[in-house]
Amino acid sequence: MTYSATSVSSFVMLAGLCLGGLATPATGKEIYVATSGDDAATGASDKPLATLAHAQAVARTAKKSGEPLTVILRGGTYYLPKSLVLTAEDSGTKEGPIVWKAAAGESVTVSGGMLLALKWEPYKDGIFKAQVPGGLQTDQLYVNGARQILARYPNFDPNTNIFNGWAVDCVSKERAARWADPAGGFFHAMHSGQWGGFSYLIKGKDAAGNVEYTGGWQGNRRSNPHAQYRFVENIFEELDAPGEWFLNTKTSTLYFYPPQGVDLGTATVEVAKLRHLVEFRGLEQAPVKWVSLKGITFRHTLRTFMETKEPLLRSDWTIYRGGAVFFNGAEDCSLEDSFLDQLGGNAVFVNNYNRRIAVRGCRIEKAGAGGVMFVGDPNAVRSPLFEYGQRQPLAAIDKTPGPKTNNYPADCLVEDCLITLIGRVEKQATGVGMDMAARITVRYCSIYDMPRAGINIGDGCWGGHVVEFCDIFDTVKETGDHGSFNSWGRDRYWLPGIEDVNKLVAANPTLPLLDMVEPNTLRNTRWRCDHGWDIDLDDGSSNYRIYNNLCLNGGIKNREGYNRTVQNNIMVNNSFHPHVWYAPSGDVFSRNIVFTGYRPVRVAQPWGKEFDYNLRHDPAAVSSSPATELQKASGRDEHSIVANAMFVDPSVGDYRVKDGSPALALGFKNFAMDQFGVRKPELKAIARTPSFATGREAAPKRNGSVQDWLGMKVRNIVGQGEMSAYGLPGEVGVLIVEIPADHVLAKAGVQKNDVIRKVDGKKIDAVTDLPGFKGKGVGQPPKAMQVLRNQANVDIAF
Repeated sequence: MTYSATSVSSFVMLAGLCLGGLATPATGKEIYVATSGDDAATGASDKPLATLAHAQAVARTAKKSGEPLTVILRGGTYYLPKSLVLTAEDSGTKEGPIVWKAAAGESVTVSGGMLLALKWEPYKDGIFKAQVPGGLQTDQLYVNGARQILARYPNFDPNTNIFNGWAVDCVSKERAARWADPAGGFFHAMHSGQWGGFSYLIKGKDAAGNVEYTGGWQGNRRSNPHAQYRFVENIFEELDAPGEWFLNTKTSTLYFYPPQGVDLGTATVEVAKLRHLVEFRGLEQAPVKWVSLKGITFRHTLRTFMETKEPLLRSDWTIYRGGAVFFNGAEDCSLEDSFLDQLGGNAVFVNNYNRRIAVRGCRIEKAGAGGVMFVGDPNAVRSPLFEYGQRQPLAAIDKTPGPKTNNYPADCLVEDCLITLIGRVEKQATGVGMDMAARITVRYCSIYDMPRAGINIGDGCWGGHVVEFCDIFDTVKETGDHGSFNSWGRDRYWLPGIEDVNKLVAANPTLPLLDMVEPNTLRNTRWRCDHGWDIDLDDGSSNYRIYNNLCLNGGIKNREGYNRTVQNNIMVNNSFHPHVWYAPSGDVFSRNIVFTGYRPVRVAQPWGKEFDYNLRHDPAAVSSSPATELQKASGRDEHSIVANAMFVDPSVGDYRVKDGSPALALGFKNFAMDQFGVRKPELKAIARTPSFATGREAAPKRNGSVQDWLGMKVRNIVGQGEMSAYGLPGEVGVLIVEIPADHVLAKAGVQKNDVIRKVDGKKIDAVTDLPGFKGKGVGQPPKAMQVLRNQANVDIAF
């Protein structure tokens, strides 16, 4: 198969034309459904049907006329006994599309749960109990529309970011002694490096009283559970706070501690029973076509975190292929003007072959996992690798550019959506995610309150993605080493060792763009990350065009990769972070405004293909002067200057520069500051915007001065940049800055840029932990060391 590239501009126009037709079909046939209807009725406006399943059967007959067809749902909640599955038989056409929509002005909910009629009675200590139908199993309880808290320790704290509360002792033997039978409970913990979260099913206790559990497969960079950030839930003895609940499935008894103000006598109580609500299930050869869902609220799906197992190439992720609305084998279909509320897993999942799918005008809030996910088939990837440490020889690499099959999402759109508070259970989650996909456009979206990235691109397969006019902020609130935008590019050629890749690509220059066949574009977007980088291009991310971005706090990071162009961006209170670059990278960094000096980690001079015409903003400057600080760092920046950029009004986020600004003379061009985020009036009225406070950088907590130790030059790892560059779980370890070639440790295998983690079995967090350091480095060489090299532990014995 030959891969044919489609330009981004052509796709944007194509999406606007093809997908826009779904929203306003011409007049045609109508089928009505109401919760008080009758499936024996005709489906006329005065004789509505009762169920979505029967409406589907009637629609299959009605659509044969070729006219546009609308299935109109009257107000109320439709509790699905099973997922509504739309197949090729349910397809419309361009001239006769099919729309499932809420009746005008009426509130419609499609639910994967059931309504419980309960007789409550007091249990003890403010807790009530009631019998539920036999055999009921659920992990989501909703009272008066609000999701309640599964009994947990420590108690839920809305003011604590990480897990809304964590406790070191949550699975300790002493804590477990309180529990009669914890089997069926869950243990959640962050990754040891805070690169996401892990979850475990508690099996019980052993004879000694220790908690036994299984799981931890929710991330593709395996580690032990974090020693500090952890909690347990679904354990009866931990039901001790308002809003908490527990279901004893053996006795079919529901226990609930109602919050203040909740009257159980009149309360609406619902539970989740399904994982998926609506599924589009077609094939490439027989897709579901021209069907849209519009104006519907989707609620009550089960959590899926224990099924999040499948690795995504060499990204940090595993996934569960499913969502409340699930697209598989669909073309020209859409989800519009809908509310995906408090779902247990992914809200929307676009799986494998799909073309021109649109998610438009939607609100996605409090999903247990991701917001909108686009994920293709690994069998469509040439020479795929799945684990970070996997390798393949050059001779084994398929050197044909692009995908092997069509089994992946392409030419899809997420537009004018408000996506907030996702990742309520799974912390390796994102607002919009793209893996093994092509030409996905995300525009005019507001994405915030994220445990990790707002947008994540997990690989270089196959590019062409566009992010534009979005407002993305308050991200990386529970994890670390990440950004509001995050990407990886650990594609078929990639290796963790810089020199290994340098040699490989020097001999085979086409390798870096075999998968990344079209550039990704980030433009005209406002970003703010207070716990990482605003834009974070991580391992191997290549072929990016980044321009007209307002970065409000975290700056832009380019780790190793090829062919990135960063132009005409503003990095407020921060700068550019080049980390561990290949030679030559082909990168361009020009006509940008930065507020501080560059923040390099292990980048050889001169940097990239072009570094010039940048402005280092100094509000106190009365005239322009050469940017010697930037020149010294990059080995380039011949025409870059230090000057007052003359911003219009930073206090309200208007970072356009005034007429006469020195930035304009360098070639910088103003871009709009009032086009970020959602435009739909209903969403714009409730959407937040980021803080415009510049703040101050915290002073380094550690001394980073170079010290002598056993004839080597060493220093502490200092700051988030070095933590990320070296792959450390925190600000720990000692960097080897210099080591003589004839040094006894060098001969044994110790190298410059190794990070010392252990010496003779002793943990090394700082230079003061090194044996003999207080004696100015005098002493005998150790017998063994453990160093971190290329993000892997290496044990060296002497």
